Amino acid sequence: MDSLVSAAPRGLWRLDAWAQGWAAPRGAWALALHELVCFGLKQAWACLFGACMLALLLLTWACYPAGAWLARYDFLVLAAFALQCLLLALRLETREEAAVILLFHLTGTAMEVFKTAMGSWEYPEPSLLRIGGVPLFTGFMYAAVGSYIARAWRLFEFRFVRHPPFAATAWLALAIYVNFFTHHFAADLRWLLFGAVAVLFGRTWVHFRVRHEHRRMPLLLGFVLVAAFIWLAENVGTFAAAWRYPAQRDGWSVVPLSKLGSWLLLMIISYVMVSAVARRKAPLPLGGGWVEGAGGAQE
Repeated sequence: MDSLVSAAPRGLWRLDAWAQGWAAPRGAWALALHELVCFGLKQAWACLFGACMLALLLLTWACYPAGAWLARYDFLVLAAFALQCLLLALRLETREEAAVILLFHLTGTAMEVFKTAMGSWEYPEPSLLRIGGVPLFTGFMYAAVGSYIARAWRLFEFRFVRHPPFAATAWLALAIYVNFFTHHFAADLRWLLFGAVAVLFGRTWVHFRVRHEHRRMPLLLGFVLVAAFIWLAENVGTFAAAWRYPAQRDGWSVVPLSKLGSWLLLMIISYVMVSAVARRKAPLPLGGGWVEGAGGAQE
């Protein structure tokens, strides 16, 4: 499979060329503002699939006709599938990104079937296209996370310093996924898993390019920021009655902040899945150390 950092869709290159093509604005404040705008536009482009899914949830919640012959959840399944096909046809998404989305769809749906059976949350509306209590559109919501990471990885040209070995991150992701199931019957090991995340990624820096120069930030901070945005998106989804937690059965309320921890752990699974594809990129020298896609090079 080709690396996620090659053969980007035309739209990505147009946006990147626009970001780099401007003459450098005069003054530190003007330069910082321009880079911030470029950063925001690239982030919005990386969120394309997820933003479209959230828009579908809100539009169908506000406008979908009551009593329609096609249930709202079933419409969302068909619309999400059509959206996926459209993005591929317009070359706004690559086959590699679509493969990542499919993988997330399968792993996310499997967890959803178990979690709804255990009463962790529910889908209150009727539908035909479902497995157990889980409408099939939910897999696309998980897939949106993988889509974002894959697109951001490509668009910002991620490089890493002091990245842990891939095998260690893969075992961590597997342990996290298993704990999502087993904590219903045995001890919840999430605090131990949080510690493992801190140990593995605590020294890792991610380098990313907005315009010409590479910037950097701690990778753990990036995980937390993305988890926070997923939590905000989850509030939008529950507000639009796409799913509901037990505390929301009598009316919508803000999703507890404690869910941020769950989304942080899910972020690790998502990241490792994408890195399994992207890690083949050859290392590149940057600054004073070796920086690479995800293969564990040391500074």
